[in-house]
Amino acid sequence: MRTDDGGFRAEAVDALAAREYGRAGDAYVRAGWRVLSAPRSEQDVSPFGADGKGWVGEGLAHLAASTAAYRVAGAPARATDRAVEGVAVARDLRRSYADRHPARAACFDEFVADFRAVGGLDGVADAYETAADAYREAAASVDSPQVLATTPLFEAGAALVQQLARGQADGEIAVSWSDLHGADPGDPGAFLAHRATYKRQRLPGLVDAAVEDGYLAAPRGTTEYATDHHECPACGSRHVNWVCDSTLCLVCSRPTEPTDG
Repeated sequence: MRTDDGGFRAEAVDALAAREYGRAGDAYVRAGWRVLSAPRSEQDVSPFGADGKGWVGEGLAHLAASTAAYRVAGAPARATDRAVEGVAVARDLRRSYADRHPARAACFDEFVADFRAVGGLDGVADAYETAADAYREAAASVDSPQVLATTPLFEAGAALVQQLARGQADGEIAVSWSDLHGADPGDPGAFLAHRATYKRQRLPGLVDAAVEDGYLAAPRGTTEYATDHHECPACGSRHVNWVCDSTLCLVCSRPTEPTDG
């Protein structure tokens, strides 16, 4: 993430590694509100300004991660509160983009659906269909859907499903960029609407699996496989995930320790 979260995302990752999911949820909330209040303070980016990159989306991503962490922590009431807040904020921010950037506005619709899915709220399928329809309607305003899909707003919208999927795949990339998007960039509406369709099919099940397992993987950062300098004391893996201030096992997200080789 490239916004100013005050160090709270790093605290959340540390808590995930310690399996302290309530603390992770708290830290993610603080990261989210920090980014929402000032996404890129050094560039004077307002959360209510329809900037071309959608930096504010990273704040929503933190709130979504907090909702997942609270679900895994066995704090459903707090997860519900975060999800309801996330829906309200995403809808509010959408208004800033609706006229100038309809495809980006559709991404906020996608966030609304994500919050409903991860928080266990009702109306999940309808919310994702609303987002898919908005993408289709915005097709004429999109010059390059591939470029749009790599902007901070859209990457933030992909973060949670990718993080949750890692927990079911030994830390590997189980949801790729190509999974989330349609096969034909020449059809921008369908290309982007696929995000909503894919997540409607996958995200609720991934949330349920994380809750059942009592495990939320850390996000993926910089990785290295089969190292000769780290070994996980929990599972023995030598695959490393450097994320925020933490050096974690790529497989199980536990803190990993340096070895002598």
